[in-house]
Amino acid sequence: MTASSGEQLALVPPTPSRQRPAGENAAPEVADPVADVVIDTPLAHLDRVFEYAVPAALDETAVPGVRVRVRFAGRDHDGFLLERRANAQHVGTLTPLRRVVSPEPVLTPHIHRVARRVADHYAGTLADVLRLAVPPRHARAERSTPEAAPASEEPAPEPERIHSPWQPYPAGEALLRRLADGEGPWASVLALPGSAPRPRWAAEVGALVAAASSAGRGSVVVVPDHRDVERLGAALDALLGVGRHVKLTADQGPEARYRSWLSVLRGQQRVVIGTRAAAYAPVHEPGLFVLWDDGDDLHREPRSPYPHTREVLRLRAEDAGAGLVVSGYVRTAEVGWWVRGERMHSVHAPGDVVRAAGPRVEVAGEGYEPSRDAAAQSARLPSLAWRAVSEGLQRGPVLVQVPRRGYVMGLSCLQCRTRVRCPSCHGPTEVAGHQRGARCRWCDTDVTAVPCPACGSTRRRADNAGDERTAYEIGRAFAQVPVMTSRSGHVLDTVDARPAIVVATPGAEPAAAEGYAAVLLLDGWALLGRAGLDAPVESLRRWSAAAGLARPAEDGGRVVLCGVPAHAGLRPIEALVRWDPQWLVDSELHEREEIGLPPVSRAAVITGDAAAVREVERHLHDHDHLDPALVGASGPAPAGEDGLRLVLRTLSAHGEAAAGSRELRRLVRGERAHRSATKAPGQVSMVVDPADLAP
Repeated sequence: MTASSGEQLALVPPTPSRQRPAGENAAPEVADPVADVVIDTPLAHLDRVFEYAVPAALDETAVPGVRVRVRFAGRDHDGFLLERRANAQHVGTLTPLRRVVSPEPVLTPHIHRVARRVADHYAGTLADVLRLAVPPRHARAERSTPEAAPASEEPAPEPERIHSPWQPYPAGEALLRRLADGEGPWASVLALPGSAPRPRWAAEVGALVAAASSAGRGSVVVVPDHRDVERLGAALDALLGVGRHVKLTADQGPEARYRSWLSVLRGQQRVVIGTRAAAYAPVHEPGLFVLWDDGDDLHREPRSPYPHTREVLRLRAEDAGAGLVVSGYVRTAEVGWWVRGERMHSVHAPGDVVRAAGPRVEVAGEGYEPSRDAAAQSARLPSLAWRAVSEGLQRGPVLVQVPRRGYVMGLSCLQCRTRVRCPSCHGPTEVAGHQRGARCRWCDTDVTAVPCPACGSTRRRADNAGDERTAYEIGRAFAQVPVMTSRSGHVLDTVDARPAIVVATPGAEPAAAEGYAAVLLLDGWALLGRAGLDAPVESLRRWSAAAGLARPAEDGGRVVLCGVPAHAGLRPIEALVRWDPQWLVDSELHEREEIGLPPVSRAAVITGDAAAVREVERHLHDHDHLDPALVGASGPAPAGEDGLRLVLRTLSAHGEAAAGSRELRRLVRGERAHRSATKAPGQVSMVVDPADLAP
């Protein structure tokens, strides 16, 4: 036989009679020769475990939790080794592992179980969740991080320092005691306002962490952004001592983040604080998970399967038998539903304590203001707002919250109020700054002298003023006072106690050293008028975040809400004036329960190309056998320029809520797998539990 014919015979696959049975795929000296591996692939139809043989050379390093390199479909892929077994389910020869990328077991059993549950909850894939849970390997950080956990030399904090922040809450003592006893209580906390000398909520969270640490258990605290991380870190340093916690944020950089993550994995740190990236931190013996301000959209992962940090921490607390505390100035509808279902206990201060801690809230145009100012209900900055700024500057800094960034974000005809559109592309128009002409926001065409198509006038009026325009207007009125802006891309951390005007967009408000003397909430209609199911609660949350930075009423703290209908009885406005967010959430839940809207039910939104969405709809009815008694379908409706939107919603009548949730996940998972396996054309996005049902 020639050499070429031998090479050709080597390409012929073995016959079934010559295949080795399961369990004989590796060398005899390997005790558990079968490795279960999850492959890092975005294909939904491959969301399962694959079996590989463990070569004798990798027997010691191929332990559960390590990163491995495997051969799949003719290409090398990364993956995680989940388990080793003696026997295989596959009948035939198993492909051997290519190599162990690192001997570090980075995927702990707890994180693996939670990742699987997160994937199931959002009808996603395990590989997608693991990509979020385990940061990419950095070899230098892996080599430089010490193996042994250093012994802590810091003494435990004094009990009175732990209990002091929670004295205003009647249930605070019981919450701390249960955490200190190693129990796992679940609580929703309505935090008291206050920000001086540091945010009150940071001291409260620090006390919870100290109580869990006294029981020898670890803690994970997740906050919206890096400014909150720094504030909480300062509170923990003051309470626990420097070096007793580690920070995990996405903006640390690959090496720094992986080094911090390894220090937690190796048991060197038991307390983790951070942003969304810290939700999966592999803390040893976790006893407490805390989430601050769960309504902030930064807590929602923008990558598939789009999990919310609130659900990740809930699943982790269930798996570990740990405590779960969700705190904020406002309770979201989702957490309110947990409280109503007695999955969580409500922790809040009495009404008189809340009123003493909060500022005085006024609504422009109510009371005697119309008699003093004829434009009190219509002016963007009525006389009440100007007086609040003027009087506040005599005592300290003043905060002005503006819903939009920019200068002028919309123009209309001054004569007939017709919206000004670009004559070239019909895009929206704006004025980018003072002494600049009107331009199209899409194609940058100058539209300053373009006549109105309805009346021919070239005179314009501003529809929506942003933070830059607001700073310009107020700066002209108070020329001797410094005016600062804080917004996305340029966020101020703190301001001192000197008189100043700070114009900020929601979420970018800096804390004041001694609290703000006055807070203006402008253009309230812009938040109330948002097309969204959560618009009322979200409006109150954004207003409360700014109002909570003001000084107490007894110290002259004052909040003025402008741009809302006076005496209208709108629930978000009433809740802010009374500082009673629970009343608003209870009202919202009562209405949603009557008509079956989230969080009473669960929903999935399918958007994409028109042809692709229609194909998904057809496949759902023809092949997936959509059960109309458990899941209802709405649409498809137009979405964007050429897209469609299909909404699936569970029907919770007759006690079928759990069955409806399972059916919804089955349908979405099946559609994802079908489109992946058949390589269906078109772009389609499927999101379970979307941030909002509004387009």
